Amino acid sequence: MRHYEVTFIVDPVLSGDEVKSAAEHIQNELKGFGATVVAVDEMGLRQLAYQINKRSSGYYYCIEFGCTVADWLTKFELNLKRDERLLRFLTVKLDKYGIKYNDDKRNGRVGKKKKEDEAAATAAAVETVSAPEVVDLDVLAD
Repeated sequence: MRHYEVTFIVDPVLSGDEVKSAAEHIQNELKGFGATVVAVDEMGLRQLAYQINKRSSGYYYCIEFGCTVADWLTKFELNLKRDERLLRFLTVKLDKYGIKYNDDKRNGRVGKKKKEDEAAATAAAVETVSAPEVVDLDVLAD
């Protein structure tokens, strides 16, 4: 099975329901072509590096999917080009390292979650270390 990842930016002028419906439409279209959706990552509203269609921000989505035959992929990309709700999209074929990275990212082994877990563990370790006892030397001299 081949694994792919499509990342797309939805126009921020749309309402929240319209943005979600655009993402669901793309998922349904993938399922209609016979692909299995592995994961959907809604990255939210982010700033663009440069303006696209006079927009400086957009809703980012990333959908990872798998399929056995990819002859329909050109039709799928043509439908994405025709969709006026999307500012940009990018479809990438994942190799075994990309698949492993995405799996580790979803399970919290890499990325922001791992750093937060390590920071929490460090903070807990610091709290468990007790302060050294203060010994009064005058008492010991007697």
